[in-house]
Amino acid sequence: MKKLSIVAIVLAGVALLALVGETLIFATHKETPIEVQKQAIQHGSRIYAPPIPDSVSFCGEKLPLENYYVKEALDRELIVNMYGHTNMILWMKRANRVFPVIEPILKKNGVPADMKYLCVAESGLTTATSPAKAQGYWQFMEMTGKTYGLEINADVDMRNDLEASTEAACKFLKVLYSHLGSWSAAAAAYNCGEGGLSKRMGQQSAKSYYDTRLNSETARYVFRIVAIKLVMQHPQDYGFYLRKCDLYPVIPTTTATLEGQNVDLYEFAKKKGVSYKVLRELNPWLNAEKIVNKGNKKYTVKLPTEKGTSLSKILKDEDRSTSIVGRF
Repeated sequence: MKKLSIVAIVLAGVALLALVGETLIFATHKETPIEVQKQAIQHGSRIYAPPIPDSVSFCGEKLPLENYYVKEALDRELIVNMYGHTNMILWMKRANRVFPVIEPILKKNGVPADMKYLCVAESGLTTATSPAKAQGYWQFMEMTGKTYGLEINADVDMRNDLEASTEAACKFLKVLYSHLGSWSAAAAAYNCGEGGLSKRMGQQSAKSYYDTRLNSETARYVFRIVAIKLVMQHPQDYGFYLRKCDLYPVIPTTTATLEGQNVDLYEFAKKKGVSYKVLRELNPWLNAEKIVNKGNKKYTVKLPTEKGTSLSKILKDEDRSTSIVGRF
């Protein structure tokens, strides 16, 4: 009992001394906690206005930054995207997998490479579904998708096929460009519709997208794409430091033919030696567990070259590098 009492007294004494010391510190330096907090913020979490280059272009067309409303509109979107860390990091990770597919298709079709950033703005490089029921990487409405050659039915939705939807987007953008005369206007019309943009430009006798007063979403749309481009092309300038090993790798695939009617995809996957999950992950355009296929069509599906999904089998030596990535 005596030993316990002595220990208790000692501990109580230590606690009392600590309390007195803390009280003296706060009594002598009343602002210390706030000053410490300020210093932590200043040195550990600095917030900067994003840099705006003197000259900025989109699809080879210069933005008229000499107009204050153009520069301020771009500034707003740069702030939003520079400090939208979660989305931007995910977009950069996905871009490593998706851009190598999109870029050659754009080039083949004579569409500027900058339009890949429109895809980022539309879907975040995913097979997203919007509240308005736009679908897929390029966010086609069903009618527009079918107009530009995409098969959409209960079995399949090619808006979710990266290659097919990018081909369709190229056709659509080229039509808009031919009618409107600029890629900036074509991108804006992709968002609000050609008729709506043409009507507003005509009413206002505006010669370009940048001089047209539009609804809030479309007014911000092209600036958002340009801001995404600037941050993704110069990530370190905007505070993003991703390593090669942080990015999502390209999945090596081979192809197989899916044909016949009433095909059970569970059985199909089993026969091909892959999981149903992997089959659907690599072919997000497949709509159902069973493909009815009334028209007896043949579909090409992707299968992983390597059995299983181990990253150790997928990553190349250069993918494991810890060097900082320069641009997307």
